[in-house]
Amino acid sequence: MLQNFRTPSCACIITLHLSVLILLFVVQGCNQSTREPLPILITVEVPYTFTDQDNSPVDQEMFAEKIYVADFFFTSCPTICPIMKTQMLRVYEKYKDDQRVVLLSHTIDPEHDTVEVLSDYGTRLGIEADRWHLVTGNKEEIYNTARLYGLAAMEDKNAPGGFIHSGSFTLVDRQGRIRGYYRGTEEEAVDRLIDDIAWLLNED
Repeated sequence: MLQNFRTPSCACIITLHLSVLILLFVVQGCNQSTREPLPILITVEVPYTFTDQDNSPVDQEMFAEKIYVADFFFTSCPTICPIMKTQMLRVYEKYKDDQRVVLLSHTIDPEHDTVEVLSDYGTRLGIEADRWHLVTGNKEEIYNTARLYGLAAMEDKNAPGGFIHSGSFTLVDRQGRIRGYYRGTEEEAVDRLIDDIAWLLNED
C-alpha cells in the first residue's frame, strides 16, 4: 500500500498555491467593490481664522482638497482629552507621511491654551504642526465652529476642568463634507476611522 502512495509534484503544489492567491485577490476585490460608501452628512464652512502652535494662521482654505480629522479639546483637561490625544496619535502616525491627510484640534480654553502652551503640548506629543494643527483663537468663534461640526463645546464651572465638549473625531472629505463621527476614546472606533480615511483616499 505504501509503495503506491505518490507525493504531489512541485507543479501541482505551485498550481494550488496560485489558485489560493487568485481566490484571495478576487474575494478582496469583491469586498472593496461591494462596500457601502460613507454617508455624506453636512458640508462644513468655517468663516474663522485660527492660530496654530507654530503661530501660523489656519483657515478652511488650507484644507481644500484634503481629508482631515477635526476635534475639540483643552490641554488641562483632566478626563477624556488625554485618551483622545493618545488615539489621535494613532491616526497621526498612520498618515503623517501622506500630504493628503491633515489633523485639526481646536482648544476650547483659549485663555489658557496660548500659542506657547500649544507649542509645548505639541512638542510633548512629538508632532509636526503642518500635519497636525493645534489651534487657538476667539472663544466664541471656536464654540461656533464646534456647532458647525455638529459637536458641543462650552464652559461649565461644575464640569471637571470647567468645560464640556464632545469626545468625537469628525472625518471631513476633500469637498469639505462630514463623512463620519467616531468616539475618540474608543480604540475600535478609531480603527474604523483609520480604515475610513483609507477608503476616502481611494474614493472617486
